Amino acid sequence: MTSVHLQSFASAQPPVIPAAPQLGLPWALAEAQSFHLQGVGRLARAERTSAKQRAQLDAPAYLAAETARLHVVREQMVTEAGQWWDALLSNDEATVCEAVNSAFSDNPAAGCAVGVDRTVLSVVIRQQDLDTMPTQTAGLTPSGRPALKNLAKRDRLLWWLTAMGSNIVATLKEGFATAPGIEAIDLAVMTRLPDTQRLGFVAYGRWTQRAIESTPWREPEDALRFLDIGQDVACSVITTASGNLSSALKPLDATCVPGLQDLLDGAQDDPASGEPSLADLDITLGANTSPDHRATVGDPYRIRPFAEWKQQTLSQPQPAPVVAPAASAALIPGQTLVLPEEAWRGLRVSFSFAGADADLALFLLGNDGGVSGDEDFVFYNQPSAAAGGARLLGKQQEGPHTVERATIHLCALPEHVRRVAVAINMDVETGLTCGSLTHAALDLDCTSGTAWTFKPPADPATRAMVIAELYRHSADGHPVWKLRALGQGWADGLDGLARAYGVNVE
Repeated sequence: MTSVHLQSFASAQPPVIPAAPQLGLPWALAEAQSFHLQGVGRLARAERTSAKQRAQLDAPAYLAAETARLHVVREQMVTEAGQWWDALLSNDEATVCEAVNSAFSDNPAAGCAVGVDRTVLSVVIRQQDLDTMPTQTAGLTPSGRPALKNLAKRDRLLWWLTAMGSNIVATLKEGFATAPGIEAIDLAVMTRLPDTQRLGFVAYGRWTQRAIESTPWREPEDALRFLDIGQDVACSVITTASGNLSSALKPLDATCVPGLQDLLDGAQDDPASGEPSLADLDITLGANTSPDHRATVGDPYRIRPFAEWKQQTLSQPQPAPVVAPAASAALIPGQTLVLPEEAWRGLRVSFSFAGADADLALFLLGNDGGVSGDEDFVFYNQPSAAAGGARLLGKQQEGPHTVERATIHLCALPEHVRRVAVAINMDVETGLTCGSLTHAALDLDCTSGTAWTFKPPADPATRAMVIAELYRHSADGHPVWKLRALGQGWADGLDGLARAYGVNVE
């Protein structure tokens, strides 16, 4: 509670737009063949030959169209990012407030940017109410046994004041780091007063970036320096003539600062009224509330399926044949099977789960069981590899479950890729393991409707797991791809998993 100001915040940098995924002709051909061969029987040789010829003609055009479209998408994002950065540097009010409020969203005492005047940002903080502070603290009896001791009223107030100062300094540091064009911040602190149970301002002032950056912040007690390094600082907690802290918390006169009283008058103080409540600012703006993972983030580099591209190129769109999905074949650990040819051209992978968060990853492996380079590691920061041959499609909420999907075009993978490991990993910092996952299942299917499902073990000793493996094999003298269900894990999470496959982990 009193150490938040000891954090450091990275200064904002111009946004970097990742390159568009590189696509290759083998991937495009696999997509085209998958489309044209739908509904064509295995023994209909003439029809299959004709379908493959149509795919050969369509694939280069499809590849060129998607490559050009993705280039345009990236150029648009680069332009928009540049415009946003210029607006942030020039202190455009809407841009600065949005960026700062996004940065403040996970703060323990929620801050809200409410305006910009040239190089000065105005911020309001909703500080924890004094009434919610503990009345006891840990201590020891004369014999050395742990015990709780009652806090004196002034000690409790000093604790609260230090916590408020810590939040003020941290908010100032993060505001300056987020908005490079801001030179000073007018900040006011609001809380619910113990005597009246009404909102009131208990501190306000102006702090410059120079003052914050030139002050050493090493100890929790340093938080109280906010009283000395600001301009026109007022605080409800004062030092009496005897040198002690005041024992009461009274509201400051908000009419002394233009705009503060108007803000207070317009504040909705009743959270049960149904109106947006400033009294609940700490709830609505953060207070350590986790982001809503149900919100689906769109993929700007979404690749149009071949069927969608084909329909748009036809004067009279024709829907792709619909194949009724077959029941998924359940796999058990260690089970292997030969994948049908349809799966080589496009294998759809989805991992569904609940109970905790997990991320899907793909490793493209050589004969030595490792990646040939970091580019063969597909994860959330590098969602595509092998010129589109392996690609993550993103994560979204579907009812009570989270689902992350991927596509693998086995026939489009380079010859040096002999195996593909399909893995998941947990965020190690959360302390959760694979045992926290519920309803976890890996589903794979292809355009023919053939599908498989595997439920990995909920192992509380692992934080990363290879659920399945795809590998090249030979059957009756012909090359095939096989699928093996695994469910083998690593206790140290993604780092251990990546190192096992030769990925350079820094």
